[in-house]
Amino acid sequence: MEALDRPVWASLAGPQAALSTGGPLARRYRADVNVFAAAVDDGAEAQAALAALVSPGEAIYVAQAAEIVVPPGLVLVKQGRCVQMVARRALHGEAAGEGLRELGDADGADMLSLARLTEPGPFAERTHTMGRFVGVHDQGRLVAMAGERFRLPGFVELSGVCVHPDARGRGLARALSTAVAAHIQARGDMPFLHAWETNTAAITLYRSLGFEVRRRMHVAVLSRQAPWP
Repeated sequence: MEALDRPVWASLAGPQAALSTGGPLARRYRADVNVFAAAVDDGAEAQAALAALVSPGEAIYVAQAAEIVVPPGLVLVKQGRCVQMVARRALHGEAAGEGLRELGDADGADMLSLARLTEPGPFAERTHTMGRFVGVHDQGRLVAMAGERFRLPGFVELSGVCVHPDARGRGLARALSTAVAAHIQARGDMPFLHAWETNTAAITLYRSLGFEVRRRMHVAVLSRQAPWP
């Protein structure tokens, strides 16, 4: 469970290394995949390696249990707190009824459009390649989706849960979250997720599905300022 204290690093240095760039001290997802980055620890050498991965005018997201250190050369843009939740009891995906189907590269543009509209969290052109995504279409339009993001040994994150405003109130977030989490469990992994600690509606939903709060996490956006022209 300790790997969950630094889930971005555990993913980048492990199962999702092929989606990243960097070295043994710090890594980041490729820009078209996601904006998260991480260092192996909070030591000066690792933090310098993390800063070296950020170009002028660029920003990265960092998420970990320990308070976030701002590496020399980077500036803090914003920060917040979220809760990390895990599902310890068995979930059942049959609750997802309304035409749920697996999404792929052909759905990439529609997924990005829905994510930009609903803002479930950082989502780039190739975020859907981080794991399995499922969605619901209504009259040919993608109106809801959920999928997998960070992947570390024994654990897979439920993420990207979003519903178009026109399709809210139909229980799609619940159905899709249950389906994704149940599929993760069926593969022998434990589902986990992150929710802003102020998002009581989401936390209540996930508790009702069988998730429980493991701990609170720090999240920050760090940037390297562009030089003056």
